[in-house]
Amino acid sequence: MGIDLSLIWAVIIVFSIMMYVVMDGFDLGIGILFPFVKSERERDVMMNTVAPVWDGNETWLVLGGAGLFGAFPLAYSVVLSALYLPLIFMLLGLIFRGVAFEFRFKAKAEKRHIWDKAFIGGSLTATFFQGVSLGAYIDGFRVVDRVYAGGALDWFTPFSLFCGVALIAAYALLGCTWLIMKTQGRLQGQMHDIARPLVFVVLAVTGAVSLWTPLAHDAIAQRWFSMPNLLWFMPVPLLVLLTTYWLLRGIQKNANNTPFLLTLVLIFLGYSGLGISLWPNIIPPSISIWDAASPPQSQGFMLVGALLIIPFILMYTAWSYYVFRGKVTEDDGYH
Repeated sequence: MGIDLSLIWAVIIVFSIMMYVVMDGFDLGIGILFPFVKSERERDVMMNTVAPVWDGNETWLVLGGAGLFGAFPLAYSVVLSALYLPLIFMLLGLIFRGVAFEFRFKAKAEKRHIWDKAFIGGSLTATFFQGVSLGAYIDGFRVVDRVYAGGALDWFTPFSLFCGVALIAAYALLGCTWLIMKTQGRLQGQMHDIARPLVFVVLAVTGAVSLWTPLAHDAIAQRWFSMPNLLWFMPVPLLVLLTTYWLLRGIQKNANNTPFLLTLVLIFLGYSGLGISLWPNIIPPSISIWDAASPPQSQGFMLVGALLIIPFILMYTAWSYYVFRGKVTEDDGYH
């Protein structure tokens, strides 16, 4: 029995995207939360909590995209053709967010509000269009003779737009609980106050997406609600409810690290639910990872490089978070 290179590459890409969602999600969430914090010094603290790590977080997005291009070229061509506009808008948002991040600290006091607005707008735009792309991906793409056969605006649907709003809420909660873990004093207290209603918003939008998806797609409904699948997959929604309960308790007790860790669990459970709904199709609704795969020689050649570079990425990522662990205060600066 040979090695299933397509399966290995699917795991690598899924892992890379999950790492990106988790690690870039909380700093995008900080930009989303910026309008709720008026103090310039507290905004400085918010940005300084991610200043040492924010640009490295996007390594995982690059790795996932490059892996998709090399290992599943059909999926790369179809998905990018279908989602050119939302992905361009997402990248523009990331550019504005990155430029604002650097320029805000160097701007004069009377000009800083411009970069604050750019940071907020870039974070909202990038997050919203990530969610829109996810919703369009769940809806699936029309493919004829291995070529995308849909229109340039097929992604523009009520479901995909709602997914954009849902991801804004999820990233806001991720950023909020990150700030609870990394700050102290009045700012931490304000994040505790914001976190509780955010949990209910995230639970509501998660429930809406979870119901909307099987109602709109018979194949997904069949996968979730047929026997014995229903028994196998039932722990996922139950764990979501239990995690939400523990998260609310942690917030009520003014816990420090627990809210962020439990939010990560919620994100992972949502991601696993998506995987259950779509697996093994990499181009929904019907093209599997094996149908979209590149030749085994290409996948094997790339895998050698991936197995060398991924441990280094994990090591320097872990080291950077270890070095900059602990609370961030108003005396800490970004240079």
